[in-house]
Amino acid sequence: MMQVEDLYEKALAFGFLEIEEGMQLFEQAPLTDLMFVANELRKKQVPHQKVTWQIDRNVNTTNVCVANCKFCNFYRIPGHPEAYITEMPVYREKIKETLRYGGDQLLLQGGHHPGLGLDYYSRTFSAIKQEFPSIKLHALGPPEIAHIAKLEKMSHHEVLKALKEAGMDSLPGAGAEILVDRVRRLISKGKCGAEEWLAIMHEAHKLDITTSATMMFGHVETVRERFEHLVKIREVQAQKPQQAKGFLAFIPWTFQDVDTLLTRIRGVQNLTTPEEYIRMIAISRIMLPNVKNIQASWLTVGRQTAQICLHAGANDFGSIMIEENVVSAAGAPHRFTYKTIQDAIKEAGFEPQLRNQQYEWRQIPETIEEQVVNY
Repeated sequence: MMQVEDLYEKALAFGFLEIEEGMQLFEQAPLTDLMFVANELRKKQVPHQKVTWQIDRNVNTTNVCVANCKFCNFYRIPGHPEAYITEMPVYREKIKETLRYGGDQLLLQGGHHPGLGLDYYSRTFSAIKQEFPSIKLHALGPPEIAHIAKLEKMSHHEVLKALKEAGMDSLPGAGAEILVDRVRRLISKGKCGAEEWLAIMHEAHKLDITTSATMMFGHVETVRERFEHLVKIREVQAQKPQQAKGFLAFIPWTFQDVDTLLTRIRGVQNLTTPEEYIRMIAISRIMLPNVKNIQASWLTVGRQTAQICLHAGANDFGSIMIEENVVSAAGAPHRFTYKTIQDAIKEAGFEPQLRNQQYEWRQIPETIEEQVVNY
């Protein structure tokens, strides 16, 4: 076993730490040391004192889903009285409002609807782009790509290519949870397995579709399984074509347990402490030297913990999320406006910088309206 100090050196040289080495740091290294190493890596990868943030809106294509995830309070079964499919008049109103609030993107996600195939998504993306050519579509996720591919009996490549041609700009890292099938069988049995998730991302990178990666932790996974997840993300990133950006960002967030099946039936609770979350942010920066941006999930851990993460390897504060329905349905209470997110970043000692999904810097629109947020 290497000494902890030797592991710091390996990390600072952008070395790929093995699972056991990462676990040793996670379990043995003082938090201040971990934060220091991760912060040094951040300064090398993003050598400015800016923390990026975004204005976008999460719009759900449908709440009908047959995946039956045990941590989701958002979905409805087919035929449920509250079931819906979002159509163009609703998108139109939501996009107009998003533009008023300074947003440049829709995060389009939804359930695994057994009746919605490639035609619905292609038509929807094309119609949005035709009417609002400036709006970016950060759309779906590997589980939805897998679902569409099965419905249509098409390959991942064919589905991704068709969606890109229809207007999809980037692919979120949704539905990763923990990329270990033991965990997935327990919490999200109806979704694609870990290898299929990773294969879809690899295919997206070959098509030069930029992506992000996530990890939802603090439920039934072991610490080792978290590290297996990180190493799998790193490996897929290492396999991307040279010109492709691949995974632009990694976003770890904690399981939100309010009234979920996982909590009610299995008694699983999110016991993640703020210190553990900060430790995971630092470890993410250390274990993923080939992923440039690490995002702190203020939505799930709150303002103060997220601010500390900016000194522990994170360089991005994510979006103000004009609308968000899935994580909030499981108890995430936190909210920001375009003013308060910048205040939080300044308070932490950094300069806020508005960005787009490609991590290119944007100017704040002169005509921006501030959203009214009820705390």
